[in-house]
Amino acid sequence: MDLLVYSASWCRDCRTAKRFLTEHNIPFREIDIETTPGAADEVMEHVGKRAIPQFVIDGKWVQPYRPGHGFLHAEMAELFGVNVHGSAK
Repeated sequence: MDLLVYSASWCRDCRTAKRFLTEHNIPFREIDIETTPGAADEVMEHVGKRAIPQFVIDGKWVQPYRPGHGFLHAEMAELFGVNVHGSAK
């Protein structure tokens, strides 16, 4: 599985998403939209707005959070086939 995470250092939901992946030993490559030329435009092209975090799993774009609700622990655990250890929202 090839997993890209579009994020930014100031983004709280991005930190939560990366922590989730790290805790479950899910390898990923991070693309910081603030420091990677063209990354913010890439997000805009695929999502229609500058919304992060975004996961790109084997070329498929997935939004791992819901605005106003935060990171989707249960949905992402199911997607990646891992247990949420009681942290489901």
